[in-house]
Amino acid sequence: MLQPLDMNSEVFKAELEKTERFADKVCESRGWVLGPNADVNEGVIMGLARHKLLYGKRFCPCYMVEEDQDRPGHFKSSDDRICPCKPAIEKEIPEEGICHCQIYCTPEYFEAHKK
Repeated sequence: MLQPLDMNSEVFKAELEKTERFADKVCESRGWVLGPNADVNEGVIMGLARHKLLYGKRFCPCYMVEEDQDRPGHFKSSDDRICPCKPAIEKEIPEEGICHCQIYCTPEYFEAHKK
């Protein structure tokens, strides 16, 4: 069983900062921007940081994470969605302009949907 995670702890706050930098680097390397909804971005970044601390990987927070039955102590998510996930890179962003979690999008999508 996983240990509870204190989201006010220094450990979580440090991981949250690392995850914010990670998201910025993903955008920079792919020519994307963060999605137009700042509240969604904050929630997804918190979820990514939480998953990194709990499971050792930044699994997309929009999908369930389970223990791998073939490898106890290891975890996996639906479609192995580790951020930035293959469906976002190959299908969602090229076709829709934004990923399922709505954290990454094209600059064109952002301009068309900003508040």
